[in-house]
Amino acid sequence: MVDRRHDGSTDRTGFDETKNYLSNALGRVVPRAVARRAVEVTVSTDAPEYAPDEPVAITVAIRNRLPVPVEVPTATRRSWGWAVDGVTEATDERLYVREEESALSLRAGETKRATATWNGRFRRTDGDGLDRSVRAERGTHTITAFVPVPDADERHEATTEIRIR
Repeated sequence: MVDRRHDGSTDRTGFDETKNYLSNALGRVVPRAVARRAVEVTVSTDAPEYAPDEPVAITVAIRNRLPVPVEVPTATRRSWGWAVDGVTEATDERLYVREEESALSLRAGETKRATATWNGRFRRTDGDGLDRSVRAERGTHTITAFVPVPDADERHEATTEIRIR
């Protein structure tokens, strides 16, 4: 998941993060409860069905439905994430993401898009510290995209299903 910006640099979140200081300042004025409800998350894949080990292109879109900028607090430095069958990034390995709050800023009506690719496998760690790659079973799998807000009950997420034949 790497997003190339117009100047050739990359953004750590996968989004084009051109700073707009006025939007950021105005986004802090919108109450958090309103900002959280203004955000809409969608997730899609490039096909509904895949062969075993075929890469799955995941597209995530996060949209501000309000005509004013918003700033949504997040529980970690991660501004968005994805999971397969409830397993974040299809791995049970420890993900090193700072456990400090951050924020996702969206301009008025803005939609941010990012992509990730799942290789059709789950990474599993054993009790001895070794990890292995396990092919996803045939059948239906649920892909989830989310914004990790501090209150899990208000988490913004969307799901889609794919089938591995």
